[in-house]
Amino acid sequence: MPTIRHALDVKRADDFAQWYQAVIAAADMAEESGVRGCMIIKPWGYGIWERIQRLLDDRIKATGHQNAYFPLFIPLSYFEREADHVEGFAKEMAVVTHHRLVADGNGGLVPDPEARLEEPLVVRPTSETIIGEAMARWVQSWRDLPLKLNQWANVVRWEMRTRMFLRTSEFLWQEGHTAHADAAEAKEHTLRMLEVYRACAEEDLALPVIAGEKPENERFPGAVETWSIEAMMQDGKALQAGTSHYLGTNFAAAAGIRYQDRGGQQQLAHTTSWGVSTRMIGGIIMTHGDDDGLRVPPKLAPYQVIILPMLRDVPEDAALIDYCEGLRATLAGQTAFGEPLRVLLDTRPGKVAGKRWDWVRRGAPLIVEVGGRDLENGTVSLLRRDRLWDKDTGKPFFQTPTRQVAGQTIASVLADIQHALFVEAQERRDASIRRDVTSFEELAACFQSGDPFKGWVEVEWAKPAGAELDQVVERVKALKLTFRNVPANALPVSGTCIFTGKPAVERVLVARAY
Repeated sequence: MPTIRHALDVKRADDFAQWYQAVIAAADMAEESGVRGCMIIKPWGYGIWERIQRLLDDRIKATGHQNAYFPLFIPLSYFEREADHVEGFAKEMAVVTHHRLVADGNGGLVPDPEARLEEPLVVRPTSETIIGEAMARWVQSWRDLPLKLNQWANVVRWEMRTRMFLRTSEFLWQEGHTAHADAAEAKEHTLRMLEVYRACAEEDLALPVIAGEKPENERFPGAVETWSIEAMMQDGKALQAGTSHYLGTNFAAAAGIRYQDRGGQQQLAHTTSWGVSTRMIGGIIMTHGDDDGLRVPPKLAPYQVIILPMLRDVPEDAALIDYCEGLRATLAGQTAFGEPLRVLLDTRPGKVAGKRWDWVRRGAPLIVEVGGRDLENGTVSLLRRDRLWDKDTGKPFFQTPTRQVAGQTIASVLADIQHALFVEAQERRDASIRRDVTSFEELAACFQSGDPFKGWVEVEWAKPAGAELDQVVERVKALKLTFRNVPANALPVSGTCIFTGKPAVERVLVARAY
């Protein structure tokens, strides 16, 4: 078999962490900002986030939510009202204490001692507290419920160990917040939004996920129930791709979200919150990327088709550009996935091979090269990013349809790429979940052997709580493992808990995670 010369210097199999950083750089997605833990998201990376925003925002609004915006700064006293919440975020909070700087006499600047704030302000780590304060004003009667809000914003959580897109001190996200008349309605909405996330991940991001409830120790601070979607990366680690929380009346009690029911009695509202972030871009990289760079699912690609004329800086270039423009116009008038095709005619100076590999590394789904021979024959040279190499020759695998056929079929080719990326990831994940582990010793052996298991283990457990759960968590943590979630569609249990020896009541996923 011929040797394939890949576009990246580092391979996934050799150093997955370094490969991940190499993809971000080679795809020109983001770069360091000069502020520890904060990144600059460059146009191609931000374009992918804009597509996620667009598709997810449509799904959120279809469930009856309205977008709003709440302040970046939150009074510290708002957090202090909810003890579990502030404890969960205390170590990550960035706090503003002064509102003015003064010269220090040595050419520098320091906070003005005379400008200390009466109350410190927390830079938003999440908005339950400040949105709850507003809901307390807006909700007076049962007629005001349910109240369904969403905001697209940035948040700050002061991370000690950062990695672009996956864990940064500042990141972008959406956070939804709702208030309901009773627990049943709020719980139903919690699961409804979890399903919105599952559908977006699988149908838009081609990211197969497992939805389920988080164990008690993994709940959002202050929540009664936390549900998540978990995705498997190519190194076998889990990525929490989205969460949805039923908050009970905890935040309503702290913020005073009360309403008069139909009988004239005052009741506490039941609230929910849920969110996904730019972490999903990290999931796309680690699920779909290969040794040539990024592979972007067509639904997310800022440009789905790149047309590259082989320009030589000669008079004949004008005819070649006209030929390519004809294809671009044909495609621009078509739709894929219910939207106009996004096509770029790349006429930048430079050799076509160099530009081709630039778009390969960025992960553009389809690259169409057109040279003088194509112009003469009425054809184009089509390169699918998901099927880049001809295994027999070791060269890029080009198809050469006529320009007319290309114009008629490219939309269906994009749909095939979207499906193929999902199936590839799903088959890899399903082949990497073990369900045959029946003891803690076997679990430890999976991840401690000379060739540790790269995947997840689904085991039966008794759903321990309190101090008993704390002991189990410490044993699992010693293996550098975490509980991910209890799959919603798991098989029935039939044995004993591998952690406590008690009769099992459900199945839980255990994995190493990001």
